[in-house]
Amino acid sequence: MVNVHDEMVKQAEKDGIELITVDAERSALKQVEQVESFIAQNVDAIILNPAEVEACSPAVTKALAAGIPIINVNSETSVKPTAFVGSDDVEAGRIAMQHIADKLGGKGNVVMIEGYMGQAGQLKRAQGALEVLKKYPGMKLLAQQTAQWDRAKGMALMENWIQSYGNQINAVFAHNDEMALGAVRALTDAGLKDKVMVVGIDAITDAMQAMKKGTLDATVFQNAQQQGVQSVEIAIKAAKKQPFDKEVLIPFQLVTKANMAQFMKQ
Repeated sequence: MVNVHDEMVKQAEKDGIELITVDAERSALKQVEQVESFIAQNVDAIILNPAEVEACSPAVTKALAAGIPIINVNSETSVKPTAFVGSDDVEAGRIAMQHIADKLGGKGNVVMIEGYMGQAGQLKRAQGALEVLKKYPGMKLLAQQTAQWDRAKGMALMENWIQSYGNQINAVFAHNDEMALGAVRALTDAGLKDKVMVVGIDAITDAMQAMKKGTLDATVFQNAQQQGVQSVEIAIKAAKKQPFDKEVLIPFQLVTKANMAQFMKQ
């Protein structure tokens, strides 16, 4: 989200528009209040990165009722916004779990570290991963739990699972790289990293460095640059009542050591 935000700022400067940004600190209630404040300021358009699918939906409803275009970026609400710019999180979960299944030969025990509960990324990445697991009777999901997108929490959760399952774990799928890197640290400290594969999502810089070192096995690239740029472009078009795409889906891509060089430049 930091990368998406930075790209939005750059694009806004390029287009000569004023971009006011606020951080809801993952609170849906705070986010709804912030949107109400933007409506009161009579802004031309709102870009929302929803903290939760259901709890942030009133924000979309209020903006639409006020006649202000609202564009959801990166994450979704159950109420349909003016437009959506992001990626299909179900696809991300499928790509990551399919890679694990391929590497394990369709047999093994997996744990899944989930994102912030109730957020579209968590719900849909879990859905995609579980769809793949259903195809492999020889694969078992030992545990799934949230670490709230956080590296330290990912590490603590992995430490608990090492205590509970020890050598039974063959692979870890984390809904983002931050939590994946926390899991890598816990596994390394326990002397298990060589026996357990870890896959994350986002292809952040730290993840790429970990892959280079061989501690992270794979990640799934999410194009933050395109999400940031396109959300601003669509917000401008919607504010000016010009034609725009109602949905822009930017594909996810699997990143392994074999193809990581091309993603390190992005």
